[in-house]
Amino acid sequence: MAEGGHQLADTTEFTECWRRTTESPYIMRLALSAGIGGLLFGYDTGVISGALLYIRDDFEQVDKQTWLQETIVSMAVAGAIVGAAFGGYMNDKMGRKKTILMADVVFMLGAIVMAIAPAPWVIIVGRVLVGLGVGVASMTSPLYISEASPAKIRGALVSTNGLLITGGQFLSYLINLAFTKAPGTWRWMLGVAAVPAVVQFVLMLSLPESPRWLYRQGKEDETRVILSKIYRPDEVEEEMKAMHHSIESEKAEEGLIGHSLGQKLKSVWSNDVVRRGLYAGITVQVVQQFVGINTVMYYSPTIVQFAGIASNSTALALSLVTSGLNAVGTILSMVLIDRFGRRKLMLISLIGIFASLVVLSVTFNQAAHHAPAINKLDSLSFGGNSTCKAYTSAPNLSSWNCMQCLHEECGFCANSKNEFLPGACLAGEKIVKGMCREQKRVWFSQGCPSKIGFLAVIILGVYILAYAPGIGTVPWVLNSEIYPLRFRGLGGGIAAVFNWCANLIVSQSFLSMIKALGTSGTFLLFAGFSLIGFVAIFLLVPETKGLQFEEVEKLLQKGFRPFPFNSKKEDVKGKGKEEMNDMP
Repeated sequence: MAEGGHQLADTTEFTECWRRTTESPYIMRLALSAGIGGLLFGYDTGVISGALLYIRDDFEQVDKQTWLQETIVSMAVAGAIVGAAFGGYMNDKMGRKKTILMADVVFMLGAIVMAIAPAPWVIIVGRVLVGLGVGVASMTSPLYISEASPAKIRGALVSTNGLLITGGQFLSYLINLAFTKAPGTWRWMLGVAAVPAVVQFVLMLSLPESPRWLYRQGKEDETRVILSKIYRPDEVEEEMKAMHHSIESEKAEEGLIGHSLGQKLKSVWSNDVVRRGLYAGITVQVVQQFVGINTVMYYSPTIVQFAGIASNSTALALSLVTSGLNAVGTILSMVLIDRFGRRKLMLISLIGIFASLVVLSVTFNQAAHHAPAINKLDSLSFGGNSTCKAYTSAPNLSSWNCMQCLHEECGFCANSKNEFLPGACLAGEKIVKGMCREQKRVWFSQGCPSKIGFLAVIILGVYILAYAPGIGTVPWVLNSEIYPLRFRGLGGGIAAVFNWCANLIVSQSFLSMIKALGTSGTFLLFAGFSLIGFVAIFLLVPETKGLQFEEVEKLLQKGFRPFPFNSKKEDVKGKGKEEMNDMP
């Protein structure tokens, strides 16, 4: 019962989700249609990683200026921050459905602007518009799915949003590969993003508003009709009573705190339940970004090139593999989330992330130390103006290797017989790159030839498999269920803003960190963040598996303290009801 104590749902597995959606396909229709918002999110995240390789080829100023590359990537994130900030208010004021429709329109407009962009600054404008749409959709889609899902399968259904995020990323890499040889390359890659937005817009027109939001507006008959399509006949009245009890309590409290956005923001931090929910919701969203995942998604082909893979198409193909693993991991999350719970999945996920990032850091470090040496005669044979100036003026030329050459923003023209043998350190100009390739030699500008480069790609895959089932999916599920209804849109919006702010910090600084700390040092830094994230989640995030929304509210009202910080008295009192909140 929703009005009771912390009654845990019966053991809920993926098979229960399958059973319920088979009984009522309408549930899955709602989840998949709204989840296309996740597809937009994923597509935008993945597509820029491949498009950036070809934007650099078309615009030399982008190729030469790291900050411009970071800006093209991160301006979508900046737009998403604004979108997420207003998205919470729009959700509470206009409803979930209309908010999703507006997000689709803005996203379509941004995709068109990017596709026809004549200059880098126009691409940036398009990226901001796309980001606005993604920011709104990123917190509205899981919220809509959550409120239209039976409690026992809510985690699995909200995970469809996560699955579609990774599906969108996988699709973006397929699209990137499909257009590598087409005229316009990156224009097609970015413009195709409008298609899923159109599809979702059409599908959402035929779907209802969130039943909980409708009930909140006093539309009880409409709510009952929708619930009858989602719940079993004997569950509808129970859910209506639970909503009635919850919303009456909210209205009584609103009489004290007011209705305006300013009043709600002020009351958020004075309300114990909402404040504790935000501690948990913000923590998981920030940790999700600071383990470095979106640097992998935004710059995946570039990272593969750091590992010594020079070809754009090969880098894209290998990135497709990592994106596919992300999708596999998300499917695992759908299977596991209602069996093992949100908290445990995230903690296990972070252990795997930490281990893989440490190994990845060591691998890049070894690759840098065993980079091919520089051949002085070979470097000078291209002509004085073609040789890297930093190399010719260096006091000890014999100590130089490929990594030092690239660090000076020059290029490495690999040995024609064996790319692992000493090669030429040349100026990083487009014309010089052409001279190198005319000799049937491979040009390296992001990473050096390495015999262990593919090992780095494999570890990158392990990292993604550790990330996707836990910290990749669960934060969105948790934020869709941890706030009271009256604050759900606002709470989810605040947490999403923190997610996008963390995303912006990481994506805007990644290439600069690579330049300052090296690839090895950067991934070691992310490993440190994952360790801090583990501690933060262990201390602040309770388990919400199988709980009704009202039960989650009562859990937060009491306050959460993990083992061993809870008292023995509380352990005895809560035994059988909350014991999973005492454990990782």
